[in-house]
Amino acid sequence: MSLLDLIVIGAGPAGMTAAIYAKRKGLSLLVITDSVGGQVSSTGRVENYPGLGGVTGPQLVSAMKKQLEGLSVDIKLGRVSKLEKIGDNFRVTTAGGNAYDARAVIIASGSHWRELGVPGEKEYKNRGVSYCATCDGPLFAGMDVAVVGGGNSAAEAVLDIINMVSKVYLVVRSTLKADKVMVDRIMASDKVTVLTGYTVERIHGNDFVEHLDIISKDGERKTLNVGGVFVEIGLSPNVNFARGLVQLNDRGEIAVDGYCRTSVPGVFAAGDVTSVPQKQIVVAAGEGAKAAMSAYAYLSIQK
Repeated sequence: MSLLDLIVIGAGPAGMTAAIYAKRKGLSLLVITDSVGGQVSSTGRVENYPGLGGVTGPQLVSAMKKQLEGLSVDIKLGRVSKLEKIGDNFRVTTAGGNAYDARAVIIASGSHWRELGVPGEKEYKNRGVSYCATCDGPLFAGMDVAVVGGGNSAAEAVLDIINMVSKVYLVVRSTLKADKVMVDRIMASDKVTVLTGYTVERIHGNDFVEHLDIISKDGERKTLNVGGVFVEIGLSPNVNFARGLVQLNDRGEIAVDGYCRTSVPGVFAAGDVTSVPQKQIVVAAGEGAKAAMSAYAYLSIQK
């Protein structure tokens, strides 16, 4: 394959939006991804994407993919194993050994939710187990639920859903490390029970989640009768292939400026893999558009 203008790594909302904008700008490009849709493909309901009302994650992915197909965007399925700078250009190599060269790259490889790794977690995903309170909170209106985690993401989850649900159990492994202003609000609510020093043993129920088994450091066991479990123990960005090339922040995310530029000229990044806060579908899509326009501006100057 000849030298391309642009390679987009990843085909979640950020990557697909970047590809749409880049293609409409007339750039020669290739999208390389291990799956189309990213985390959205496994999202039960998306009710906060403007103009669409309530759709399933797969329905939203299908609509985006259809638009890519209408623009004849070339998509290669494969896991990227290495991104390197070769002279003035960049080479993207897949796990299968295929290599592609481009003058610029947009990294939109996303991130994956950290999982608890306990029995019942995978079985009840999208059937009561959620990794995004902002996305799925309204689906649990009026229920008793549990939030697992002790950092800012867990505290934010509690505050996001506190006015929707009947009761929240906040299960914290060690101590609550969230910002004081959020902790104060949580402690002031009579709808929240904070259980510190507990870890999750098992999630179970019938068709949907009904129970959460937890155990303390001293061996005390409790069973919480809940209709939902929000796992909020953080995200892991998919950046292994770019380590040593672009600058990462202390959370392992790719550091970008307001134009989606990384520390390496010609390499841009967008979506959940970056340091941009608020990991939401609509935010990722907007960042993908910005990255494509920034890449186009960069390439225009290089010509």
